[in-house]
Amino acid sequence: MNYFELFGLPLGFEIDGAALASRYRELQRAVHPDNFASAREQERLMAVQKTAEINDAFQTLKSPLGRAEYLLRLNGLELRGESTTIKDPMFLMEQLELREAMAELPDSADPESAAMDLADRLAGDRKAMFAEFQRQFAEQQWDGAADTVRKLKFIHKLEDELSLLEEQWAQ
Repeated sequence: MNYFELFGLPLGFEIDGAALASRYRELQRAVHPDNFASAREQERLMAVQKTAEINDAFQTLKSPLGRAEYLLRLNGLELRGESTTIKDPMFLMEQLELREAMAELPDSADPESAAMDLADRLAGDRKAMFAEFQRQFAEQQWDGAADTVRKLKFIHKLEDELSLLEEQWAQ
């Protein structure tokens, strides 16, 4: 059973977040290990394993990037731990420029405003890439969809690094 089936959701990138969260709570209540405290050891172990599976499924599906990777995995493309590189020179140049812009943030006249501008640009890039992924997924363009997810990982990493930098400034 895949994660979409586990949560009773249609297979696809767009999901109903409220339905996902509601079903998560229902599943957790049903298999919570406390419900099996007086059961046989095998049943208790199964409850713990099922709880872990539900948690993993929920974390995967609630994250757009995790969901995109999972959809590719269901279609035979495993991206976790891969060593495939991005071959799009324009994208790679943009990434270098973004990294340089992030490195220059502390020295800018208004670092917070510059950081917000960079965050807005990254958010726009992410949104456009998710739209591209949805199109590629719908058209079953698996290689293109995989490349888009690889690019999204770059954007995600930059967003995380920018958030860490902003947290450091707040301290």
